[in-house]
Amino acid sequence: MEAEKVILQFSCPDKPGVLAAVTQFLFKNDAFMTEVSSFSAHDTKRFFNRIAFQKSDSSSFNLDTLEKDFLADLNDFNIDCNFYNAEVPCRTVIAVSKYSHCLNDIIHRWEVDALPIDIRAIVSNHDDARSFSEWNKIPYHHLPVSAETKKDQEKLFKDVIEDNDAELVILARYMQILSPEFLDGLTSDCINIHHSFLPGFKGAKPYHQAYDRGVKIIGATAHYVTDDLDEGPIIEQDIRRVDHSTSPESMQQSGYDIESSVLLRAVRLYSERRIMLNGIKTVVFN
Repeated sequence: MEAEKVILQFSCPDKPGVLAAVTQFLFKNDAFMTEVSSFSAHDTKRFFNRIAFQKSDSSSFNLDTLEKDFLADLNDFNIDCNFYNAEVPCRTVIAVSKYSHCLNDIIHRWEVDALPIDIRAIVSNHDDARSFSEWNKIPYHHLPVSAETKKDQEKLFKDVIEDNDAELVILARYMQILSPEFLDGLTSDCINIHHSFLPGFKGAKPYHQAYDRGVKIIGATAHYVTDDLDEGPIIEQDIRRVDHSTSPESMQQSGYDIESSVLLRAVRLYSERRIMLNGIKTVVFN
């Protein structure tokens, strides 16, 4: 693949000289660096880096050749790396249930070219978001889920992801628990928006639980989806203060606003290749 603008993500055991070696490699390949972010994780003893670069003469790189030469030149550092074409949007499938506030916000930002994703399809266990999706010319897959149909519908869901070669699956208030069988072998990354500031109130009516307990903050959490329910690496969070006068309904409405903004930020960070995994945590280069 040819690319004029490139984003490099890499991590390796933290040892002296790695960044110097990487920048020297890029210099030898006539790369002009436009953004550099790095982090040394003292707990895992790993070094994380994100570099955006382009050719100094505006020509292009062959990413396959570049990655092969990079790994050969830096073999001593035991590097894990990914090279991305910075001008190709992230291929995305979105799943939603009845509440479409997060979906609507993402579609709007995508429609005005303010979010570097390519929405290939929308999947839902309800039909509520069909008209808005189809009005934006996005294929809509209605896959109703019951105890009897869940296994078959998850297979169809995974088919949609694979048929569209999706890099990212966004659960935009998709109110279904994905089975271990669905997640097993899923090559796409999957991001969920959780309607509380994790760890927090789980299950049904989280805002009513929070109200009953007299909480003073509400929030939302965007995280990677794993086999452990709502325990995946956290990407982004936000909160809003409330007090004794706040009703469950107004708390819920504020929660919707936070959910939309948190998920949008998480998707932007992912699509700009700013998130890296550090064990069960994330390194996020804002």
